[in-house]
Amino acid sequence: MKKLGLVYLLLIGIFVVYLLNYRLQANNVDPWETAGLRGNLEDTYVMLTFQIGIDYWKSVLKGFEDGAEDLNVSVEYHGSTQHNANEQMTVLEQVIAKKPAGIAISAVNSKLLTETINKAVESGIPVVIFDSGAPDSKAYSFLGTDNYKAGAEAARKMADLTDAKGEVAIITTPDQHNHQERTAGFTDTIREHYPAMKLVAIKDGRGDQLASRGAAEQILADYPRLAGIFATESKGGIGVAEAVSAAKGNSAALPKIISFDTDKETLDLVKKGGISATMAQGTWNMGYWSLLELFQLHRDLAADPAVYKNNKLLPVPGMVDTGIDVVTPVNVDNYYAK
Repeated sequence: MKKLGLVYLLLIGIFVVYLLNYRLQANNVDPWETAGLRGNLEDTYVMLTFQIGIDYWKSVLKGFEDGAEDLNVSVEYHGSTQHNANEQMTVLEQVIAKKPAGIAISAVNSKLLTETINKAVESGIPVVIFDSGAPDSKAYSFLGTDNYKAGAEAARKMADLTDAKGEVAIITTPDQHNHQERTAGFTDTIREHYPAMKLVAIKDGRGDQLASRGAAEQILADYPRLAGIFATESKGGIGVAEAVSAAKGNSAALPKIISFDTDKETLDLVKKGGISATMAQGTWNMGYWSLLELFQLHRDLAADPAVYKNNKLLPVPGMVDTGIDVVTPVNVDNYYAK
């Protein structure tokens, strides 16, 4: 009987050890793996932008790379060197030819890029668009700032800076969809809510610092009592700040400047007072969620290339608002790259 009791104790001990080991292993399981959210390094996802050397894209790319690390897939980064739709279209054609697992693109020109984006989708490559959209394309999703709301928020900040009165102007990039929306949001808000403010000029800064400076100089010459200028992108804001700084000797009251984005030069100007405020976008979110959306779309299309033609609901939202903040000298230190 003693021997039998020892055998039972031994079996119970083995069972307890087994249970403890099982629970320990269960606690160490990667939740991404249990959910099936793991890819393989042979799957390559491509981010495609324009003006690829500028600081703005660094945070977006970091988000894209962080998503790839979480999902165990590969990424590449391509784009046009200039603010040029034809160059970006050529790069996109080259990327399509390589048949990547997915493409996230910021479109420099919504109309000119639509046909090529559609070509990618029709060839079975999932495409999502971030930052600058192409709303008439067949891309599955847009991730970025609600640019109309951002323009409206810039208008409210301008009203705050100018006591809601005086002449204001906009320097923008009129052929780019996101800048069209920012301009519309700013314009509509001024006209509808601030009757003592008047929008007197909208000029093309071509997404270029020198061209924006020239446009600002012309506006300042035409409207010497100008109260404020809204620049819808960072290079434009820097160019406007240069023009206003050069005009210091010609005007007792210099116009307030609101810019866009958080590159170091813009933040430095906010800190010194050369730019009154700038609009900060959720750039890391754009990259990270673009990758996660492409991953899900690729899995579905790999299993069944006709899956979405068969009326399956899309696993991604048509629009993701990645947010906007107003950066002023009070909070500017929070927006420098860490």
